[in-house]
Amino acid sequence: MTSPSWQLHRGDALTVLHTLATGSADAVITDPPYCSGGLTTAQRTGQSTRGKYVSSTAQHQLADFDGDTRDQRGYFAWMSLVLGQCYRISRTSAPLLLFTDWRQLPVNSDALQAAGWTWRGIVPWHKPIARPSKGGFKRACEYVLWATKGPVDAARNPVYLPGLYSASQPRGSKRFHITQKPDELMRELVKVCVPDGTVLDPFAGSGSTGVAALTAGRSFVGVELSERYAETARERLALAA
Repeated sequence: MTSPSWQLHRGDALTVLHTLATGSADAVITDPPYCSGGLTTAQRTGQSTRGKYVSSTAQHQLADFDGDTRDQRGYFAWMSLVLGQCYRISRTSAPLLLFTDWRQLPVNSDALQAAGWTWRGIVPWHKPIARPSKGGFKRACEYVLWATKGPVDAARNPVYLPGLYSASQPRGSKRFHITQKPDELMRELVKVCVPDGTVLDPFAGSGSTGVAALTAGRSFVGVELSERYAETARERLALAA
C-alpha cells in the first residue's frame, strides 16, 4: 500500500486534460460551473457568480469565478468535450459523479452520455439551509449524476452507498469557495473510488474533492482555472496529505 499523492494543475480544464495519461484515473468526481442561475440570456450573463449562487445574507466575500455564462448549446458542446477527455483518462469501470442543479440536470445527463459514459442514476443532495421560494417549493436539493465507464465492477469496490445525502455547505472560516460542497458529503462520495485509487477533478475549486480523497487514502489529480482558488486548493491539499 502506497501513500496517497496529489497533483493540482492550474489552467483551463479542457486544455490540461489533453495532457493527462490515458487510463490513469479510477474515478471522476467534479462540480463544474453550472452556467445556471437564470432562465434568460440576460439573467444568465448579467449576474456575477456570487449574485447567482450566494444568498444576499451571506457573511463572506469569496471571489467570483469565470466560465459560468455559456448558453445551453455551448454548455452541452463544452461539457461533452470535457467529459470525453475524462472518459479517456479513466480506467474501465471507473465511476463518474457530476454535480448539477435542477436547471442543468437534463443537459448534463445528455453530455455525459454523448461523451461515452453509461448513466446509472441520480443521487440527490439535500441542503437543510436553502433559499425559500414564495408560492412554491424550496429549492432544497442539488443532484449528483452517477455514471460509469462501462460496467460497474463491484468486486473491486464492494460498497453499499446511500442514494440520498443531507449536509449543509460550510460556513465561516471553513468556507473557501462560493459553491463549495460540504466536506462530510465529499468524504462519503469518494468511497465510490476503489481503495488506493486516483480521483480526478477537472474543476477542483478550493480542493474539497481532493481533501476528501486524500483523507480516504485515495490519490488526487485536479485542475483549476482560477489562480486564487488554485492557491487555496494547494494549501488545503498540503494540509490533508
